[in-house]
Amino acid sequence: MTLRLPYVYGAPSATGRLRSIPEDFKVYENLSFVPSGEGEHVFLQIEKTGENTETIARQLARFAEVNQRDIGYAGLKDRHAVTTQWFSVWLPGKPEPDWSAIESPALKVMQNVRHSRKLKRGVLSGNSFQITIRDWQGDNKKLTEQLTSIKNDGIANYFGDQRFGHEGRNVEKALAMFKGVKVKREQRSIYLSAARSYLFNLILSERVARGTWNKALVGDILLFDGSQSCFKTDLPDADILSRIEAKVIHPSGVLWGKGNFDTTGDAWAIEQQVIEANKEIAQGLIADDLEKSRRSLRVNVDDLAWDFVDQTSLRLTFSLPAGSYATAVTRELINDE
Repeated sequence: MTLRLPYVYGAPSATGRLRSIPEDFKVYENLSFVPSGEGEHVFLQIEKTGENTETIARQLARFAEVNQRDIGYAGLKDRHAVTTQWFSVWLPGKPEPDWSAIESPALKVMQNVRHSRKLKRGVLSGNSFQITIRDWQGDNKKLTEQLTSIKNDGIANYFGDQRFGHEGRNVEKALAMFKGVKVKREQRSIYLSAARSYLFNLILSERVARGTWNKALVGDILLFDGSQSCFKTDLPDADILSRIEAKVIHPSGVLWGKGNFDTTGDAWAIEQQVIEANKEIAQGLIADDLEKSRRSLRVNVDDLAWDFVDQTSLRLTFSLPAGSYATAVTRELINDE
């Protein structure tokens, strides 16, 4: 189940290839805190190539001779990339192994430090990216215009395709699960996330189509940039409009779950329309006891820079907050062949 999501800055006028080799997609994870240097948990900063996060976690558990549940990480990272991310290993009263002995072409230990608590999911300030697009063909002037707009105005905060599995089938699997098909615990979490993200993308795509993804509507819930703190606006005034223009607050969309609608007016009408059209997914999420939350419709793209490594290789560098997708940037620029 896939969606044709509308673009913010016009359809991409260029073509190119992403992830020709893992080194074309580099991700650097930024923790939201500094490990203390003391405690029962060893924090490992690992550079991995061509492996997913869970595979590395299993390798660490086997190597350190601990249970899988004693391994922590803050976020899942793509397999087809070179990513630098943190893991924690619980070693209460145990000596540390020689971490260099686990290294391979796919895994390098960059540093290790102690901390008092396990690394939990989501404790990131964000991620930094270096992306090389190969075989780029297009209009340089249009590219500069689009990148300048993205730098100045941000992007629509779509969930990326990787959230939904191959050909978007995780949403179909979520529907089957809601009808009673038994799945493993870890798969259940993946399918629930896909279903909820699917509804959010539908809401955001409607706002993009109407040109209101970066504007406050009557009854909107507005999120502070880089925060989950929010407030409601019944009727946006000049102060609200100027703060949205400055990108310090953003309109939000619902991540569906238990509870009543918190939007009203025009914002509610759009969300209610999407939920009503997808009752089976919406009711399944509620039945699974998920709590409703909010996600920004717009996200700032910090430190955006670009250059051509050669005539057909475009290199982008930028940072995004945790939970936002680099492919939401690249999809505005190229049709990925």
